[in-house]
Amino acid sequence: MATTSSMFMYSLTIQPPTAPTQAILGQFAGTKEQQIITASGSLLTLHRPDPTQGKISTVLSHDVFGIIRTLAAFRLAGSNKDYIIIGSDSGRITIIEYVSAQNKFNRLHLETFGKSGIRRVIPGQYLAVDPKGRACLIASVEKNKLVYVLNRNAQAELTISSPLEAHKAQTLVFAMVGLDVGYENPVFAALEVDYSECDQDPTGQALEDLEKFLVYYELDLGLNHVVRKWADPVDRTATMLFQVPGGSDGPSGVLVCGEDNITYRHSNQDAFRVAIPRRRGATENPDRKRYITAGVMHKMRGAFFFLLQSEDGDLFKVTIDMVEDDNGQLTGEVKRLKIKYFDTVPLASSLCILKSGFLFVASETGNHHFYQFEKLGDDDDEQEYMSDAFPVDPREPYTPIYFHPRGSENINLVESIDSLNPLMDCKVANLTDEDAPQIYSICGTGARSTFRTLKHGLEVSEIVESELPNVPSAVWTTKLTRGDEFDAYIILSFTNGTLVLSIGETVEEVTDTGFLSSAPTLAVQQLGEDALIQVHPKGIRHIRADRRVNEWPAPQHRSIVAATTNERQVAVALSSGEIVYFEMDADGSLAEYDEKREMSGTVTCLSLGEVPEGRVRSQYLAVGCDDSTVRILSLDPDSTLENKSVQALTSAPSALLIMSMADSSSGGSTLYLHIGLYSGVYLRTVLDEVTGELSDTRTRFLGPRPAKLFRVSVKGRAAVLALSSRPWLGYSDPQTKGFMLTPLNYSPLEWGWNFSSEQCTEGMVGIQGPHLRIFSIETLANNLLQESIPLSYTPRHFVRHPEQPLFYVIESDNGILSPATRNQLLNDPSNPVVNGDAAVLPPEDFGYPRGQGHWASCIQVIDPVTAKEALRQIDLDDNEAAVSIAAVSFASQDDETFLVVGTGKDMTVNPRSSTAGFIHVYRFQDDGKDLEFIHKTKVEEPPLALLAFQGRLVAGIGADLRVYDLGMRQLLRKAQAQVVPNLIVGLQTQGSRIVVSDVQESVTYVVYKFQENRLIPFVDDSIARWTTCTTMVDYETVAGGDKFGNLWLLRCPQKASEEADEEGSGAHLIHERQYLQGAPNRLSLVAHYFPQDIPTSVHKTQLVAGGRDILLWSGLQGTLGILVPFVGREDVDFFQTLEQHLRSEEPPLAGRDHLIYRSYYVPVKGVIDGDLCERYTLLPNDKKAMIAGELDRSVREIERKISDMRTRVAY
Repeated sequence: MATTSSMFMYSLTIQPPTAPTQAILGQFAGTKEQQIITASGSLLTLHRPDPTQGKISTVLSHDVFGIIRTLAAFRLAGSNKDYIIIGSDSGRITIIEYVSAQNKFNRLHLETFGKSGIRRVIPGQYLAVDPKGRACLIASVEKNKLVYVLNRNAQAELTISSPLEAHKAQTLVFAMVGLDVGYENPVFAALEVDYSECDQDPTGQALEDLEKFLVYYELDLGLNHVVRKWADPVDRTATMLFQVPGGSDGPSGVLVCGEDNITYRHSNQDAFRVAIPRRRGATENPDRKRYITAGVMHKMRGAFFFLLQSEDGDLFKVTIDMVEDDNGQLTGEVKRLKIKYFDTVPLASSLCILKSGFLFVASETGNHHFYQFEKLGDDDDEQEYMSDAFPVDPREPYTPIYFHPRGSENINLVESIDSLNPLMDCKVANLTDEDAPQIYSICGTGARSTFRTLKHGLEVSEIVESELPNVPSAVWTTKLTRGDEFDAYIILSFTNGTLVLSIGETVEEVTDTGFLSSAPTLAVQQLGEDALIQVHPKGIRHIRADRRVNEWPAPQHRSIVAATTNERQVAVALSSGEIVYFEMDADGSLAEYDEKREMSGTVTCLSLGEVPEGRVRSQYLAVGCDDSTVRILSLDPDSTLENKSVQALTSAPSALLIMSMADSSSGGSTLYLHIGLYSGVYLRTVLDEVTGELSDTRTRFLGPRPAKLFRVSVKGRAAVLALSSRPWLGYSDPQTKGFMLTPLNYSPLEWGWNFSSEQCTEGMVGIQGPHLRIFSIETLANNLLQESIPLSYTPRHFVRHPEQPLFYVIESDNGILSPATRNQLLNDPSNPVVNGDAAVLPPEDFGYPRGQGHWASCIQVIDPVTAKEALRQIDLDDNEAAVSIAAVSFASQDDETFLVVGTGKDMTVNPRSSTAGFIHVYRFQDDGKDLEFIHKTKVEEPPLALLAFQGRLVAGIGADLRVYDLGMRQLLRKAQAQVVPNLIVGLQTQGSRIVVSDVQESVTYVVYKFQENRLIPFVDDSIARWTTCTTMVDYETVAGGDKFGNLWLLRCPQKASEEADEEGSGAHLIHERQYLQGAPNRLSLVAHYFPQDIPTSVHKTQLVAGGRDILLWSGLQGTLGILVPFVGREDVDFFQTLEQHLRSEEPPLAGRDHLIYRSYYVPVKGVIDGDLCERYTLLPNDKKAMIAGELDRSVREIERKISDMRTRVAY
């Protein structure tokens, strides 16, 4: 990469893509339990379904830095572990396994067979595996097919053969599947079309007569080659194949699915065909034929069935009846095919049926669903249709079959997994006055689309909230003996006393515990085997198991101001600045150490670590003083209370905590000192277990209130609860072991502690004002919380109200009947009413009734903060569909803001056409909660871009840019210019400059000259970019994305920018010589990057309190990513070198070259891939140390730099 770029960005993913290309099922860990692997974009994710709870958890996500096109699971005969084959864009076949001990994917084989990239003739699009795991076939869309034989060697390792070719030129493949033939030679079936004659025939007759064939390819294991065994014509519309069980389980063969037909085919059997049932209803078109879009076959003992899904989302159960012989035994001969309606689920890209009785639906759009089977639909009264009623040839006449869709009976939804796909648009705003802004997004399609609020945090489930008579200052829980599993008491400290509650079936006050109730408490601890300690301002109470109490009184005229305890040690600080240290004797009594240690200032906080396993004491005591220092004192018997090290701080410490946590740099666990400051800053520093030195400090700003720290346990691991203006949790990431600090989605707490009882084994107890709250944290996997508000149709764009926390969303769907048409059909007297036709089904489950050429569109007012629902919906009639929206303040109307919506009438998407366009104007009523229609203005084409500009409206209509002002009856045109070659799709502005994006010719900068009332384009781009979104980064620079999945930054030359803004009429710009039919100047490329998702919006914004400005972009597949600008040259060099080392030391899993992958269309420029740099923490220790040596840094230092890049600006 040329290092001459003037600007460098660091690219990170905040939310990975969730649009699944495929989901496969298998026993990847080698145990009995089944897992699901999904591929979305370049991400390979392993999910573990938990059948007992009906939940799915993510175990591992791995970015392969390549496009995953297809996946397959296979296992060698006799083994119990499934391997994964990946077909990607690397021109190689990859076989990987999941290693559960290390929780990672391990690559076993990488065989190159062709060029990289997604091309017509390079295999990788289709992948079929022999069910017995002996061979796999990887094929391209055209011509090439390669068969690899899979086996195992003497060491029981997987081996792969050289490829065997089964090429046939000028042949297109539509689908491919492996046949179940038992242990005979493996056979693969493909749907093929030979187009060689069509290419030569100018009349088009050959295209009419073209036939689609079902072809069998047999791999002869004896002769080691592949032969084309059998070919037979099938229906022209056939698109999918499903494997039918063979051998002892069934008849073998395939199901061929086409338009309105499902046919059973096999080389030695007759064909059987059933039609696909159509929906019946007053609003349904009875002549619309359905396709099968997804399906799954499930084998049970002695039986099998198919669940096939049509494009409406309806599932049909297909079974095959076989002929019985005289003894009643099944022969392998097929008698008939049967189909019946099963249930309706969202449209899926893959369906998986688990042996434990669950169905996983990887939805094409919207949330993924996890269902449990209630029954298999055998005993219901749904009508079952037989193949006896249908001719084999679909062109012969037959009676279509119908069914009434109904609510789910056979399956019920147990979990819905959040997915932002497709993410149409997003905005960042702080509407709830928190310290960090929220991300508001519109996503989904049809009636399943949603408006989502995303905010950084962990989901908290509250168990108890009870009000107390007074406001407590602190809370603790304690066990009675060391061996207890659960806590016995909750101790609450008030300003004038202490309250003890016992934990049982109910929580009630107890008085005979030995605790001093007349004074506030500073610390509580279960000491030794069975004693309790209570520290209060006037002394220490040591309560034995038999309720005997030993009291250590504080020296006269002095009180205890801070205390810390563990199960064998106690340390207290007196108001005079002295520290008194106690240790437990062999007989269980507390012995005071002779000398007191005087500190230089008032002690504000203390901390003892836990006693390590197999040790007698914790080695160090941390002391925080009001002179803004933390000292580490040794507790070694030879050097008790000696100073080991000092750390100077920016403000006085308010809390200290020594605890060991899992650590990515050492591989094991490391002792850390956590420090909370009065300024609300949190520091984490490594405490050397031998020398007591402090090193590798990381800081984070939590909030304006002093930070308090508490040790808690989450998911069996030690974690730190940090409380400031909101609660935070510091924990080790389950996958990378890196340290994460995430806010909790909960009310601010003043104090917290660990809590464990029978009802809630792993919870926390906290106080907030007079409330006692008990809560737990369910999962650490997802740190972006989502709140959804349902929308009516597919959202297209949205804008925010200029003052109120409200959003206005335009939604439109093509091929869907509008509400007016639906009501007209339902109330039509000429329609013959069949019983059950009038039932209106909920559209979020069943979709809307469809109609060719119809549009359904509306504008919705969304309140995401208080009401959390859609307040108002305005439907558009006359087949208009909304395409653009803007909030514009018109100078001619005393700067009142209006909502302007652009629509198109009778639009056809491809080829693009419409009968007219309109611009609607609405006035805000009732603080923006309602809209009043004022007027609409007819224009020639749908206005795809609208923008407020200097008290007027700028609209992009076709290739014209127009300036409008608001009149009484309609909008008044003030200026117009044709500034782009094709079609304006986006507008941005600063000052009198407008940045216009063209659908396929990148961006053009236009200047508006007020005196002359002229729009003059003065600079454009030299590369044709198919723009999808843009934003202005500064006055000269624009960032944008295109429909091929690139992100770029373009900058206007300084000289051209200054000339455009010169005073005067702009005549010098008009008469300047054009360059190659474009504007006189060209934009220069500053940065370019391929994130492998189509950007739908890009914004310059901040994501954390006090963070830098970054670029946040959203991708169609549900991705959220950021580009962070580098400040100094030094960091750029460091990360560039690190990225180069990781490219060679951690090559992408699927065999793609990382540099070439990030330069898919244009060489990557000025962008460093942060997702690759973050894989450094997952490397084995020897590789980490080697790279650190090359970079002349320590491993910790590198990991700190990597984590700082993310935490300073984002999550």
